[in-house]
Amino acid sequence: EDAYNYMKSGQLLRQVINKLQDGIDFNKSAERHELGDMYEQILKDLQSAGNAGEFYTPRAVTEFMVNRADPKLDEKVMDPACGTGGFLTCTIEHKRRNYVETPKDEQILQKSIHGVEKKPLPHLLATTNLILHGIEVPDQVKHDNTLARPLISWGPKERVDVIVANPPFGGMEEDGIETNFPSAFRTRETADLFMTLFIHLLRDGGRAAVVLPDGFLFGEGMKTRLKEKLLEECNLHTIVRLPNGVFNPYTGIKTNLLFFTKGKPTETVWYYEHPYPEGYKNYSKTRPMKFAEFQTEIDWWGSEADDFASREETEQAWKVSIDDIKARNYNLDIKNPWQGEEVNHDPDELLAKYEQQQAEIQEIRHQLRDILADALSHNSDENTDGGAA
Repeated sequence: EDAYNYMKSGQLLRQVINKLQDGIDFNKSAERHELGDMYEQILKDLQSAGNAGEFYTPRAVTEFMVNRADPKLDEKVMDPACGTGGFLTCTIEHKRRNYVETPKDEQILQKSIHGVEKKPLPHLLATTNLILHGIEVPDQVKHDNTLARPLISWGPKERVDVIVANPPFGGMEEDGIETNFPSAFRTRETADLFMTLFIHLLRDGGRAAVVLPDGFLFGEGMKTRLKEKLLEECNLHTIVRLPNGVFNPYTGIKTNLLFFTKGKPTETVWYYEHPYPEGYKNYSKTRPMKFAEFQTEIDWWGSEADDFASREETEQAWKVSIDDIKARNYNLDIKNPWQGEEVNHDPDELLAKYEQQQAEIQEIRHQLRDILADALSHNSDENTDGGAA
């Protein structure tokens, strides 16, 4: 119970950490930075062990997403499902590297980082992570469930400039959570509820970079309505399609990075298929994804200020108009036209298709058996009649 109380308050946790100063002085930024690097490695090892896999996004992915979202010094950044705080610490480093020049700048940075995590363990890890990355009192990381609050209760003053997030996918919320959302967007699927929240939380001109599985792209029903809302209220300008294995060993599900800006509707969606490095067929603990792999995307990216005028279609990049997307009933699972068609769907969907095919095969077997039995019976009757004659 005492440990749980310390988890709830960043201020209390700071006091606890200061009690551990015999070996390391947490108030010296250099020593704290070294421990921060060690701490991130521990979180990565937790992922590989499978214990905290649901909380950890590979460093290369978080760094690329923050790099492209490019949160400025005074912009309010939020991760409403922050896990162990990987996106938040990456944002801190990005702002320090690019925008912090004075002690006053550092104070502005300290107040600009916000996160929410509902599970006690990752919340504790996130709070500690922020302290190790120089956030003096990380009270902006709340222990709460952002989905448990009615959507309409988030007022204009709570809007944010940037959202970087990897919402839990494949999970279901407890009964009743969906009633916090408008009826058209009610579901128990966690990732879909978070996407509805992200769109709502962004101010006009606000930017988001979000990890989502293939299932969101081709999903129907409520997902179709959610994608229609996304494309009407935001400019979904880029989808980076990641290869299999980026999140190994936690999940083999194919994932995508969605980049969008709120305030004007989508006219064109650009896709970029991220290839494996030469010689790779998969990622693993010993051969993880590296940030340097994203340099080709960064060089190709261009500027949203001129509607990405410099972008060109390549073997990895292609664009799709909003009219084509509407004609596809908002199915965003659009394959690379420069390569042969591949089927890369959610394993659950493939399993369901397999089971359906097996059921159809079984039905055909039953029909063949009945036809054969009927034919044999008919033949037997004829032989009997012939013998009697």
